[in-house]
Order: sequence, then structure tokens, then C-alpha cells
Amino acid sequence: MPAAGNRLSTPEARLVRRGFTDPEAAVRRLGAPALTGLADDPILLDALGGTADPDLALLGLARLLEALPEGDRHALRDTLTTSKPLRDRLLGVLGASAALGDHLAAHPRDWHALVTFELRDMHPGTGEFRRELDERIRDSAAPPADALRAAYRRCLLTIAARDLSATADFEQTAAELADLAGATLRTALELAAEQQPEAADACRLAVIGMGKCGGRELNYVSDVDVIFVAEPREGVEEGRALQAATRLAAAMMRICSDSTAEGTIWPVDANLRPEGRNGPLVRTLASHLAYYQRWAKTWEFQALLKARPVAGDAELGEAYVAELAPLVWSAAGRENFVSDVQQMRRRVIEAIPLGEVDRQLKLGPGGLRDVEFSVQLLQLVHGRTDPALRSGNTLRALHALSEGGYVGRADAASLDAAYRFLRTLEHRIQLHRLRRTHLMPTDPADLRSLARSLAPMINDDTRADPVAALQREWKRHALEVRRLHEKLFYRPLLTAVAALSGGEALLTPGTPALSQHAARARLEALGFADPAAALRHLQALASGVSRKAAIQRTLLPVLLARFSDSADPDAGLLAFRQISDALGRTPWYLRLLRDESEAAENLARVLSAGRLAPDLLLRAPEAVAMLGDPQGLEPRGRVALDQEVRSAVGRAASAAHGVAAARSVRRRELFRTSAADLLGRYGDTATFEGAADALDRASTALTDLNAATLAGALAACTAGWEQQHGEPLPARIAVIAMGRFGGHELGYGSDADVLFVHEPLPDTDRDATAAARSVCNELRTLLAAPSTEPALLVDADLRPEGRQGALVRTLGSYRAYYERWSQIWESQALLRAEPVAGDAELGARFTELIDPLRYPVTGLAERDLLEIRRIKARIESERLPRGADPTTHTKIGRGGLADVEWTVQLLQLRHGHELPGLRTTRTRPALRAAAEAGLLAAEDAAVLDEAWVLASRVRAAVMLVRGRPGDSFPSDARELAGVARYLGYGEGHTGELVDDYRRATRRARSVVEHVFYE
Repeated sequence: MPAAGNRLSTPEARLVRRGFTDPEAAVRRLGAPALTGLADDPILLDALGGTADPDLALLGLARLLEALPEGDRHALRDTLTTSKPLRDRLLGVLGASAALGDHLAAHPRDWHALVTFELRDMHPGTGEFRRELDERIRDSAAPPADALRAAYRRCLLTIAARDLSATADFEQTAAELADLAGATLRTALELAAEQQPEAADACRLAVIGMGKCGGRELNYVSDVDVIFVAEPREGVEEGRALQAATRLAAAMMRICSDSTAEGTIWPVDANLRPEGRNGPLVRTLASHLAYYQRWAKTWEFQALLKARPVAGDAELGEAYVAELAPLVWSAAGRENFVSDVQQMRRRVIEAIPLGEVDRQLKLGPGGLRDVEFSVQLLQLVHGRTDPALRSGNTLRALHALSEGGYVGRADAASLDAAYRFLRTLEHRIQLHRLRRTHLMPTDPADLRSLARSLAPMINDDTRADPVAALQREWKRHALEVRRLHEKLFYRPLLTAVAALSGGEALLTPGTPALSQHAARARLEALGFADPAAALRHLQALASGVSRKAAIQRTLLPVLLARFSDSADPDAGLLAFRQISDALGRTPWYLRLLRDESEAAENLARVLSAGRLAPDLLLRAPEAVAMLGDPQGLEPRGRVALDQEVRSAVGRAASAAHGVAAARSVRRRELFRTSAADLLGRYGDTATFEGAADALDRASTALTDLNAATLAGALAACTAGWEQQHGEPLPARIAVIAMGRFGGHELGYGSDADVLFVHEPLPDTDRDATAAARSVCNELRTLLAAPSTEPALLVDADLRPEGRQGALVRTLGSYRAYYERWSQIWESQALLRAEPVAGDAELGARFTELIDPLRYPVTGLAERDLLEIRRIKARIESERLPRGADPTTHTKIGRGGLADVEWTVQLLQLRHGHELPGLRTTRTRPALRAAAEAGLLAAEDAAVLDEAWVLASRVRAAVMLVRGRPGDSFPSDARELAGVARYLGYGEGHTGELVDDYRRATRRARSVVEHVFYE
């Protein structure tokens, strides 16, 4: 029995280590006479082992040597052993392509092409291939069509050799294949003309390459898509010329497509022509133009993007492309263009047989079509105004899109790498048997050789399990392609840009076709009150050759269209320039607006809807990032806000820094809330219920925010006092919200009405009241201090004795005051009291203290009822601002907030003790409870509810639009239009808003007079 060491050194074992899977057959082949001496050449065996399939390479080499005459056989063997470049090229082809091995076996002298090609242009073009084809046809004894097929395979052999030996990369290989196809079409057309000279004399015929042939990115095996265009020669009638051209075109197609003993070249597919296979094979240029101008579908313009003259009459071919180019680059303006292209891509995926979806390199999700459709859609949409994008080649177009800022550099690099890998994978699969396929093989042997041929491109260790490494790399690229396809292909900005008219798309200054005068005229037509200033902003944003300017030029037409839909386009553009000046050098900013879902449109709507949100954003422009986050505008909630504010305060070195940190959080969250409100994220405001819900959500968010800010400020000031005095604060403090704050009904411009209550800690010698007063005074001062952050005014005037009374009282002091001195208006004010910050247990005891006052067991005494009515009448007569219209003042005007709230509060004072539903600080829930209890007719409650919601929304709109509080409709026409837009009234309908408001409040006043005044 042989020793183990001997077994490992057998010829079979040595071949297995080199990657052979059938070593016994390999040993037999190496022993054949034609391979004499090669079996002992370790260099040759190593070269065979380095191929994709060593067994296939050895088989092909054996067949080639056996087919050669003795002299040529010796020459090839000598060259194999002495010339590494030739050895690598020949064995690389034989190990990767059984079909080219068959060709060499049938045409053994063609191995010389692998020697001679390096003496010519390393990367030949169409002219070089033409010379090669013509030479081979001229020297061949075979019929010209057969000679062309053999010559084509010889040229294909050299391309494959450059590809497999890494002398040419994928892009060069695809271009060479397209150039060889072009040369083949020209030669085939010349052969057809020789067969039918009378037809050639009657017409001028041009062959337009389409698809991958037109884009110079052809596969090894692919239909070659073409369109034929013809014109009659001088003196020839058009009909006769078209018949002649049709015969020539059909003959050319047969030469390329027919299969003989030399096989076939490839099918020539003319189905991309007008009307497809049902249309005439050949048309005149005028007929093509007429069809595309009137009947063509969206996909036909997408296909024309790659049109390129490849054979026949060059002048006519160039004229065809030049005449159709304006139609191609204006196609994006067609109705539903983007959605049509997107739908076509979905239909392609749906048409894939279920069993092939997971194997499809071309059509499946994450496949080549995802890259190509994404690039083509971006080209067609943006190529209207940017000629740099008008390339029929996918990778060149992708590079141009990246350079122009339409696609991020990282995204473009990922797509480029994925496309090259997937196309190379497709090439290797097709090269094996020269069959047109886009499916991953399932045979383990085929997968193994495929993985070995792609080892240099796989970022994985292929030695352990090459097939698994290939599968991982393929899936990695496919997932990245799908992610980027969905990001780019379904980008809302595409639809927005495509929807622009030609003039709007060219509106950005710097476009040669657009003069300053024309630009101003268009800006004025878009609604800009100061077009000269708007043009200056546009020039500052979009001029220059920087990437920033390029991206701005993409964004601005869309943003301008959105600004023009607002009440104040000038303010929107100015704010955008200010934001861009602040963030333009920040890499993520323009990328966000270009790439992220609806970020650009959201920003345009927010900036042009009023002054409050832009003012908040300008103080910290990085907050624009939340406009691109699907969850970025969701309210944070009290718990999350408390945690963030307390964390920020805890890191501060002093009370001032702590309060500043809390105010910074508040500013950002104010922007979040106002932006969400302006963008309709709080509900569908087209209905009353939706508008009311949106109002409730915004008010709740503002209340939570102010409460968290107060809690953080109290913690900061408490820590500051303790740091200053070196001991714990000798009191517990609770903050009681009052008014709209306590009712969770804050508006954007509301102050924080509060009461401060404290309780001394036991066993302390300090003056607890003085310490608590110091903390609360500092809290109010720091929250209102001038700063880049919006101030929060803390109003404590509802405390006992008003401004003259103590700022902070103990619980016992409050009890003593309310038992002895409290007036009915104070009981009414306490209806909205609710603890919001500080010591929760102390706040709960304060609530217990005041409940008997605001919900008196005996109800409301007659004298108290009369006093409430007297105070209400006095407010109406004395506090309405001079000159204010009582029919449109939202707070104390007829049927406004005060009317509704005082009516509800009167019912609470009368019946709150006996009806638990009335014991709430919120107006609308109390109103519903009163109606349910029969204290109000349902229709009256609905009238009051409608008026209160409308008045609250008007106040919110005024603050959002003007950037400062207001209780009346703005007098400025643009501001009033902005308020109307917020409330859902279109352009020119501000009068309807005012009429509707007056109608609603007039009805509410009628109910108030009936219920409140009886």
C-alpha cells in the first residue's frame, strides 16, 4: 500500500491542488501526443490552475493543439512555455469560454490573433475592427456572410482575452463590444448593398444604434437594437426609396441573425422603432419626427436617450439624432412622465417569472435595470437644463450626475461599483457558452468557475468557499443597488422638477437662454414683489462652478415653484438664502435637500409660510435636518423632553448656563412644533374635527415644552443657589400652571402664567421663603433675559394680591389667603391651575387645597354670579384695544375666546362639584361634559366649540405668519393672505376667511348671551 506522502505527490494530487476537479481525465489529456512535454511544465500547470475552470482550459488547449498542423503546434507550444502574456490570455479564454474554445478548435490559426493584437491599438475602435473584418472576409474562401461570422468571433476572441487578462476593464470591454457591433453592422450593410446594388442606389440608409449598442456598453451576447431611417436619393420617388431601404435593412439583419455552420453573430432587433413590430421597418426622418411629436409614449423617449448612428449614411444618422434630441430632452415635461417611468419599471419586475426573480441579474430588484432606470430618469428630468447629462452611456451619465450634484458622491460611487460588478458577472456568465442570458447559473460547477473568474473583484476570501463568497458579494451589491434605486428613482424632487414648465426649469440665472430681463419677468409672474432682489438672491445662491452652486441650481426651480404657491415668495427665498449661507458649506445640508424624502419641499413650505419658523431656524440652522426625517416632526412628549432638558442642565457650570441650555432645547422644539403644524403633520385640517385635533396636538406639544423648560430652569436655579451657598436649598418648590398654560391650550406667543408655592424643609435655620424667592426670581430673569434663544416670559400676576403680593408663598399662606380674602375671579382663575414642575407631592397638596374653591359644594352664589358678569362686561368695554374691530378680535371680541371660556368656566363653578366631567382645566373637554350633562344644548355646544377652535387657530396663524403675537387679523395684505393659507383658504379667498370668522363668532355670541347672561 503506498505511503500517504506518495499519494500527495501523485500527478492527480498535484492537479487537485491546482484546482482541477477531474484529475484523472486531466492526466490522460496531458499524456496525449499533442501535449507531449507539457505535463511536466509546472509553469504551464500553474497557469492552468489560475484559470476559471482548469479542466475546461486543458480540454480547450488539447483540442486546439490537436487541430493544428504539426509546425503550428510546435510554434504554439514554444510560445506557451516562453511567453507569459500569451499563455495567460489564451488559457484565460479557454478556461472561461467553452464557446470560444469551440471556435479555436474549428479555426485553430486564430490563436495568432492573441499575439498580433498587442502590436495594434491596445483598445481598438470601430475603424480597427472594420479593417480586421474586411481583411478576414477578403482572405477567406468562404461565402462573405460566413467569413464575417468567423471574423467576428476572431475579434471577439481578442476582446475576451483583454477582458479576462485584466488588460481592459469592464467599461473598455463594453465599449469594444459595441464598436465591434458597429463595425459588423457596417460590413453587413455593405454586403447587403453588394447583393442588391439597385436598392443601394435608390436610397440613403442610416442605422441608429439603440440600447446598449447605442450607449457603447454592449454585452458579449445581446440583441443589437437598431432603428432604420432612410431618405430617397436625388430623383428617386420616396415610396420606391423606402422599399429599397427596407430590402437593404432586412438583408443586413439576415446576415447578422441567420445561423449557419459558422453559427450566428447576434439577432438585430428593430422593435424599438415607431409602432414597434407593427410599424414599417424603415421610415423617413420626417415620418420619425411626426410620430414622436404626436404619438410616442414615455418609454420611447427614454429609449431614444441612447440613440447613436452606427452604420450607413453618417450625415443622415447625425441629422436623425440632432432632430430628435429636443424631443428627448423635453419629454420630462409630459404629464405624468415620472410616474409613467416608475410604473414601467414596476411592470418589468412583475413580468419576471416567479422562479427567476432571485436569479435575475438584469431585471430583478437590485439588478442592472434598477441602476439604468435610475440614471436615465435623473438624466431626462435634469438634462433639460444641463447638457452635461446627455450621455447614452450609463457610467458616464452617472459620473456627470455626481459631478453636477444631482447624485451624492458616495451614492454614485456605490452605484458605479455595483454596476461594474453586476455587468462583469453578466459578461462572465454569457461568455461561457456565448448565450444570451441574465440568470445566475444553478449548476455547482458553473458557479465554481464563475466565482473563480471573479475572484479579484470579490471583497471576500474565495479560497475557502468561492461560491459562497460570490453569492455574498452579489447580494451585497444587489441590496445596495435596490436601496439607492428606491432613494433616487422615487425621489419626490424628480416629480417636482419634471412638473416645472420649461421656463421655470430654466429660471436659475446663469442659463445662457435666460436674460436678466426675462428672469425678472418670470419672477414677477411667480408672485415675487421685488424681482430684482429675488434675482440677486438667486445669483448669490447658484452662480459659480462649485458643487454647492450646481446642487442649488437643481433645487432652486422646485423651491421657487413652492415659494410662488405661498403668500410671501420674497420672504421664503430670502430665508432660504440665509439658511444656505449658514449651512451651505455643511456637507449634509444640500445632500439632505437633494436626496431625502420631501426635505426640500418641506423646507420651502416652512420658509415661505411665515416668519416664526424661519426665525427659529436661523438661530440654529442645523435643525433643518429634522425636515428630512420621517419621524423628525413628531412631538417629543413630556418624558423625553424632561430627560433631555435635565441632562443638559446637569452638565451646566452655572444657573445661567443651565437655563441657556434649557432655552436652547425649547427653541429647537418650538421649530419642530411650528414646522409640523405648518406642514399639516398634526392632522387633516380640511375638516373641523381634523383642525381641532391638530390644534390640540400643537397646544399639548407647546405646553409640554414650556413645562419641561420650567422644570429644567428650576433645577438649574436651585443648583445655582446651592452652589453659591454651599448647602441644600431649605425649601421644596412647586410650579403651578395657570391660564392657557394650565389648560394645555398654549399658543406660540403665550406667556407662562404660573403660581409658585414652597414648603420649608424641616430642621433648617435658613429663611426658606427668602431662598425660594431668590430661586424663583432668578428663574424668571434668566428665562426672559435677552439672548439668541426665544424668551419665555413667566407671568405670576395671578398670585394672591397680584403684582403687589409675595411672589412665593407657603401652602399655609395660600390657605390663609384663600379662606379669608379670596374673590370670585380668583376661584375662576384657579379652574385652570395644574402643577407642572418642581415638587410633585407639594403640587398635589396645592391641588387638594384649591379644589373646594373652584368647585364649591354650594355652587355659585348670586352675588358671585353678578360679579363675574360685571367683570366680563368691564373687560369687554375697557380692554379692547383702541380702534380694534370687536367682530374680529380673537380674545375679547364678540364670540371670541373669552366669551367661550367664561361661559364654560361659569358652568364649572356652578356644577363642577356634582359633575366630575367638569373638573378639568381644559376648555373643550369641559364643554363636551356640559353638553353631555344637559347643561348646554348639543347644537349650542357645537357652536361654541367651533368658534373657540377657529379663534385659537387664527391666533396661532397670526403668530406663525408675523413672528409676533396678535389677537386680530393682520392689516397687511400679505400677512392676511398667509393667515388664510394656514387656515386652508386659497389665494384670493381672504375675504371668505374673515366672513366665516365673523359668522362663527356671531353665532357663538348669541349662545353666550343666552347661557352666560341668561
